[in-house]
Amino acid sequence: MTAFAQKAHALWDTDFVYKFRQSKITVFAFTIATILIFSGIFSVWISPHDPFDTASFNLMDSELPPSFIEDGDGRFFLGTDIQGRDVYSLMLYGLKISLIVGFMSVAMSAVLGVSLGILSGYVGGALDAFIMRFSDAMLSFPTIMFALLVSGVARGILPQAYHDDMMLYIIVFSITLTGWMQYARTVRSSVFLEKNKEYVQAAKVMGVAPFKIMFTHILPNTLSPLLVLATLHLALAILTEATLSFLGVGMPPHQPSLGTLINEGNSYLFSGQWWVVFFPSLMLVLLALSVNIVGDWLRDALNPKLN
Repeated sequence: MTAFAQKAHALWDTDFVYKFRQSKITVFAFTIATILIFSGIFSVWISPHDPFDTASFNLMDSELPPSFIEDGDGRFFLGTDIQGRDVYSLMLYGLKISLIVGFMSVAMSAVLGVSLGILSGYVGGALDAFIMRFSDAMLSFPTIMFALLVSGVARGILPQAYHDDMMLYIIVFSITLTGWMQYARTVRSSVFLEKNKEYVQAAKVMGVAPFKIMFTHILPNTLSPLLVLATLHLALAILTEATLSFLGVGMPPHQPSLGTLINEGNSYLFSGQWWVVFFPSLMLVLLALSVNIVGDWLRDALNPKLN
């Protein structure tokens, strides 16, 4: 047996993987989430059509129902929209944009929140009081309302010509400002528990710089709750972006997310083209639900009080 095979076998036999294999619904949700994430990442290669290449679609193919019902066309498994674009291909491209926004928002929220939280917990005093009270103030704002406010202000500041090109970054920035507080409060609590332990005191006695103590000694011991929080926040970030796009202040039509597709499809719902809004909505629900289920399982699996 090779060294890699031995490591893989040892990993397979760990308690963590065993608990994961025992939870059938978590395995199923993880499989769905993995398929959707990889489908979004490789959408350019696996989508049967390029929905943004005007030479690749025909208006004569517009409003075709899914291929598995009457009058459907085998070339378009999930039907076409009013412009003749393949709904399945649109969904894959939209999924990619939604995932980009979600992962970027989680990463930026984690960096900002962890940095402020570890400073607040380690330094304490007036800095801790200021950061926590500011966090409390931010938490008092509804997420969607604050994201709408940030998006509106950014639209007012930026020239009209840059709105569409900068919209992805505006949305990421608005979601980041509404998501960093949970990371800060979680890390602060963990730092309070860790900073008085012997290994931290030993590092201080050895003359290790406070910055190094915070980020190389204390931070690694706070990663378990951060992993859970990031997983749950990913689903929330994707839903927030979808809500903004559905309200018309999100991604533009030439860079559609799942929320943008739902917004556009909703206009044709009562004209009988139910598939244009139904399938992107279903994909959004499956993605958010599967990620949430995995996050809930991680929270239970990594909670030492339950082990």
